[in-house]
Amino acid sequence: MTMSLPRRVVIDNSTLVSAALKPGSVPHQALLQALARCDVCASVPTWLELERVMQRARFDRYLAPEARLEFAAMLRAHLHFFPVTQADEDGLSPACRDAMDNKFQALVQVCRADMLVSSNDDLLVLSPWCGVPILRPMAFLSHSQLKAPDDR
Repeated sequence: MTMSLPRRVVIDNSTLVSAALKPGSVPHQALLQALARCDVCASVPTWLELERVMQRARFDRYLAPEARLEFAAMLRAHLHFFPVTQADEDGLSPACRDAMDNKFQALVQVCRADMLVSSNDDLLVLSPWCGVPILRPMAFLSHSQLKAPDDR
């Protein structure tokens, strides 16, 4: 069975931070591919967590704070936001073993994502979750490059 190119994709924050800090890396390439070919979905909880993480001083040695803010602003302009509530997170089955990652599962459910791209083992171990594949950035990149943009 061949998976078609996903229409809606959720990308977790571990992947987004790697994409920001390492231009040209596999996570960065996967993000660019997703932005070019899919609707990349977010929620207020996933976005607020990303903003918080991107402000950590430990990332200064990889990328200046101003550049991280520019990356976040560019990304926000291209995201499709969906309303996710605490009730959405509380109703997950099965939930992630790290409750902090439930916001990504709830987003997948609310936006009816076709795929979750993650670098997080706590999420990856659930794949497929409720029929939705959870792929590492390399697997997403390999999958999305097999499809022409007209296949959407």
